[in-house]
Amino acid sequence: MKPFSKFGPGLLAPFIAVVCCIVLFWIEPLPLTLLRNGVFDQFQRWRPRPYQAAPVRIVDVDEESLKKLGQWPWPRTRMAELVDVLNRSGAAAIGLDIVFAEPDRTSPRAVSSLWPLPDAMHSRLAGLPDHDDVFAAALEGKAVVLGFAAGPKDPAYGPPTGLFRVVFSGPAPYPFLHAFDGAVTSLPLLERKAAGNGALTFVPDSDGVVRRIPLLIGLAGRVMPSFAAETLRVAQGERNYIVKTSLRKDAGVLEIRIGGVTVPTTSRGEMWIYYTPAVPARSLPAWRVFAGEVPREDLEGRIVLVGASAQGLMDLRFSPLGNIIPGIEVHAQALEQIFTGTYLARPSWSHGIEGLLLAAGGLAVGTLALATPVLVSAGITAALLFAAGGGAWSAFIRHGLLLDPVTPGLVLLVAFILGSIVRHRTSEKRQRWVREAFSRYVSPNRVDYLVRHPDQLELGGKRRECSFVFTDLAGFTALIEQMDPAAAVSILNAYLDRMVRIAFDHGGTLDRIVGDSVAIMFSAPVIQPDHRARALACALDMHAFAESYAAEMAARGFAFGSTRIGVHTGEVIVGNFGGEAMFDYRALGDAVNTAARLESVNRHLGTRICVSEATLSGCPGAAARPVGLLVMKGKKTPLKVYEPITGKKQDAAAPACDLDYEEAFRLLQKQDLRAEEAFAKLASERPQDALAAFHLKRLQTGARGDTILFDEK
Repeated sequence: MKPFSKFGPGLLAPFIAVVCCIVLFWIEPLPLTLLRNGVFDQFQRWRPRPYQAAPVRIVDVDEESLKKLGQWPWPRTRMAELVDVLNRSGAAAIGLDIVFAEPDRTSPRAVSSLWPLPDAMHSRLAGLPDHDDVFAAALEGKAVVLGFAAGPKDPAYGPPTGLFRVVFSGPAPYPFLHAFDGAVTSLPLLERKAAGNGALTFVPDSDGVVRRIPLLIGLAGRVMPSFAAETLRVAQGERNYIVKTSLRKDAGVLEIRIGGVTVPTTSRGEMWIYYTPAVPARSLPAWRVFAGEVPREDLEGRIVLVGASAQGLMDLRFSPLGNIIPGIEVHAQALEQIFTGTYLARPSWSHGIEGLLLAAGGLAVGTLALATPVLVSAGITAALLFAAGGGAWSAFIRHGLLLDPVTPGLVLLVAFILGSIVRHRTSEKRQRWVREAFSRYVSPNRVDYLVRHPDQLELGGKRRECSFVFTDLAGFTALIEQMDPAAAVSILNAYLDRMVRIAFDHGGTLDRIVGDSVAIMFSAPVIQPDHRARALACALDMHAFAESYAAEMAARGFAFGSTRIGVHTGEVIVGNFGGEAMFDYRALGDAVNTAARLESVNRHLGTRICVSEATLSGCPGAAARPVGLLVMKGKKTPLKVYEPITGKKQDAAAPACDLDYEEAFRLLQKQDLRAEEAFAKLASERPQDALAAFHLKRLQTGARGDTILFDEK
């Protein structure tokens, strides 16, 4: 067979793949962007920026500072004291990563209005200095930068003020900048006294990671600086921002000059952040500053940023290094990069290089996959993938360039796969069939075994002894009617996810999920000689999780309900049932129905788990107590059923056995009249023992013996 025909579909396969991928490359869908960003993040994890001493320090409002100095927010008088201390220590600029949007509620006048004091005392307190006035006086004449939070327009706040000026070199950059309609600002009194005012707002990517920080933003038709940029401007005593934009249409911002520093940016005026790992030397706890324990040389001539790392203050961000850092640290790391000249860049020509590699490499690999043996084409494809990845890595560590190896790599893989499929479609037919068959099995922990032993997978059905675990969640329907549907779905999905994972951990196969019910089978499709023990252990673990999850939900105010479980073993027919278009792997037989019935009888018995003797017989050493001979609706033959002893039987003391119950049950079996007295004693001693109460009620209504008839499911 020829590898391909000149005008056949095989020759078109690589071309089609490359064209489709080029379209995706230019569209940049979200999944592709996430993959690319993930690679850039991994580069930073492998080679984070080494910390270099820079004139930047963080005064950190950490957990210890809150313990020593009091809860947040601190009075403005304390903030004034902090500004004075930092100014006396010679800080070049002080950046406050805090929005002082409301008057200080701890001011004497504000506090006294809440107290039932004599008029004279009110007058005296009203005459004391207002905390905001004290803070404003502390700001005046000092190199202090405040922050504002850009966002939707809020009529309660006016536009932020500023003493800067933006000069354009080229077309106006406003169309390219991140734009906002309004901002939450500090009090006008404070803004007038501050030397600068910058945007604290980050613009994280869709996955929440902060990879870039805008140096300028658009705000209601104006260009405003970021907090980091404004602090740098004030530290240099400069007034102007010089924005260089490209003369080419839609090219955007090229660089931003702040005083004597020129910062390369993205087309949107952003700076890529090259993160370092946590560095203790970067931060100074606020309490040490107040205590005078910070040497003057640690602050003199430095930009000092005041912000919070305490978790309760919620100023935390995701970084590419895979950790969560305070927002103030992002600003600090940006300033460190500017001072050390350590930049990351994704240059405008990177798209051209990546597109060329995508097109040329995809066509070459697709053609080779059609024309050469699979090992040869695979080797060449691997070499090209390694070259793309290695080249991107080399550009990163040598020049700080962010080149995308993901998209070209995906194109190479797609072209190779398509070409290989066309060339080897006959030999691959059975393998594709196996993959498609495996995709219909829900239990992933059995897939590897089936791949190695395909003879274990048969179409049709066969008789086999299996064990089954059926669960149902009582009371959840009523809870759904009282809750927000989205919250109810989230709670239920978390519950079902853990229940199914427990089943997979024990080697079970998911038969089906119906609403809040789960059906698990063991010993299919792969034979498991210990399937009875697996099923019982699975049921016990499910019960333990369900109890803990219900308690967790109860603590959150949700009456989640209890989980009932039935376990049974018997012969069934297992296999693929359905048609050519779609089929389902499952078990059919009386054992399946019996397991489901055992689950449902729990609500009559008051138990949580019912396990049949057929299952318990294969679980040596299992602790359980007899329930009785149950004759369920539609059945004539009684089934011997037990309740496992879980070790947490409310008032029951012994986890391994229940001698008092078993003695009472033996009297019940013998139809001894003393059985009622024995169960009455148990019910009195154990008010939470539902099974003992069930038997007592039967005896009190005249029932005898351990055979129990159920007229309903």
